[in-house]
Amino acid sequence: MITTTGLTKVYRSRGREVTALDGVDLHVREGEVYGVVGQSGAGKSTLIRCVNLLERPSSGTVTVNGRDLTALAGRGPRANAALREARSRIGMVFQHFNLLSSRTVQANIELPLEILGVSGKERERKALELLDLVGLADKAKAYPAQLSGGQKQRVGIARALAGDPKVLLSDESTSALDPETTRSILQLLRDLNQQLGLTVLLITHEMDVVKTICDSAALMKGGRVVESGTVSELLATPGSELAAELFPVGGEPSGADRTVVDVTFHGEAATQPVISQLSRTYNIDISILGAAMDTVAGKQIGRMRIELPGRFEENVVPIGFLREQGLQVDVADVAYPAPADAALLKEGVK
Repeated sequence: MITTTGLTKVYRSRGREVTALDGVDLHVREGEVYGVVGQSGAGKSTLIRCVNLLERPSSGTVTVNGRDLTALAGRGPRANAALREARSRIGMVFQHFNLLSSRTVQANIELPLEILGVSGKERERKALELLDLVGLADKAKAYPAQLSGGQKQRVGIARALAGDPKVLLSDESTSALDPETTRSILQLLRDLNQQLGLTVLLITHEMDVVKTICDSAALMKGGRVVESGTVSELLATPGSELAAELFPVGGEPSGADRTVVDVTFHGEAATQPVISQLSRTYNIDISILGAAMDTVAGKQIGRMRIELPGRFEENVVPIGFLREQGLQVDVADVAYPAPADAALLKEGVK
């Protein structure tokens, strides 16, 4: 549904150049919720604004629903009209709501329909239908100042849906909300995704957002996508930064001659007493340094950091046992008395 290829955006100011996007390739499948995460300045918001050409890319292409939007930009009146029509099929939800304070809730939702030339009766029908869809049927005549933050965002979502979009873009739409309201807005987005068949591309710096509703995700750093894939694939990828961020387990070795490993549990393995089996089978004492478990995309997934007594080479068989149970095992760290031993470990891991 959304594809960017070699997407680059360079800002020029006072003789300086800042590269906000550096050759971004992104592939969002139809009907999925796709999250783009990263720290401030990673290029996330620039990316989402380039998807609907609120920002014109310096180079690269953006294709939405089979149409190359970059081929339409600035190519004459006919092409610009085609771009406006294509944009009307892309809804956008903003972090700070961007509602007009002088208009009622209903009139705010009707605004994009007015711009499209829709008749008054049809605008009213559509706005009331959308208000009911987002759970605000009783707020049609209210003004934004009379609404809570969560209610304002629901109005923003309803307005974004006014043009019957195929794609919904969400730019940090929950970052200004409290945790409980955030959960309700995320559930609304997931419901709309399923009920309307919407493809949702959302920008966030909160890993809980990805964990709660995303089917796929990408991690951005310095204007580049450094990791991407379905959430399940990322969790099963050894050394994945996103997996570590989604399920932080922490924990440091308790002393010398210890091997620390991160174990990721998927599906049925998440409910099995694998660690106790390991302890009994090999008669070893295992310390649990940290653990995290949650439901992602309807599946129970967890990570655990455990400490095994002894050097890495002494734990090759126990680690192999865990892998035989269908678990992903990453060697996180080893506490050795001498730095030279650490170099040997690295060679052994390779």
